Amino acid sequence: MKNENLYKYILGVADNSLILGQRMGELCGHGPSLETDIACTNISLDLFGQVRNYYQYAAKISGDGRSEDDIAMLRKEREYVNVLLVEQPNTDFAYTMARQFLFDVYHLLFLRELEKSKDLTLSAIATKSIKEVSYHQRFSSDWVKRLGDGTQESHEKMQDGIDDLWTYTDELFHQTKADKAMVEEGIGVDVTKLKDKYYQLVDGVLEESTLTIPESKWFQKGGKEGIHTEHLGYLLSELQYMQRAYPKMEW
Repeated sequence: MKNENLYKYILGVADNSLILGQRMGELCGHGPSLETDIACTNISLDLFGQVRNYYQYAAKISGDGRSEDDIAMLRKEREYVNVLLVEQPNTDFAYTMARQFLFDVYHLLFLRELEKSKDLTLSAIATKSIKEVSYHQRFSSDWVKRLGDGTQESHEKMQDGIDDLWTYTDELFHQTKADKAMVEEGIGVDVTKLKDKYYQLVDGVLEESTLTIPESKWFQKGGKEGIHTEHLGYLLSELQYMQRAYPKMEW
């Protein structure tokens, strides 16, 4: 493949939104209120919309006849390179919003830098996505504040979510070989430069939410290299079911 690094880079960006979009889609009909249920479903649709743009571009680059659906639905677990954070399950609503918040802050910082990419397609996708992800961050941040500074029970649940998910945040700033290659070409985002700003923004919201900022310095990693938690396999079994049960199906 002529542009193998670019192809791998796109997957590294798109897989995060695909897996998180699937997680948020699981809430359809299960939100704590009708308005919140619809909002979570719309966030899922936003992420899937972004994913289509990325995978269409990846399919064009691959040049092997695969479609966006093939790339999204027919890879094996070890071929997905999303960060571990986004594949964590919806244990309760506070946990789900904590996961969304911790990714949203990163996602918005990332897209603002990707908008400067020399690759005009990636830059255009970023420009289109920023408005949506700005809303995602406001939505999840508001819920972190409402639950963190709410009742004793809601505070405890949000704190538990932040504490548990914190261990997955550092991986957001790891670089693969493809990442480094694209940064050198002025196409990719140097995520290592986003780290300080990310934790500054996250810490500010947690403090406003009367939540304790985790002190743990031990972090999980592996997702960007295709090594995942047990949760991804179950998620993919649902995500891929229709494509594998009815091969070559078209909408």
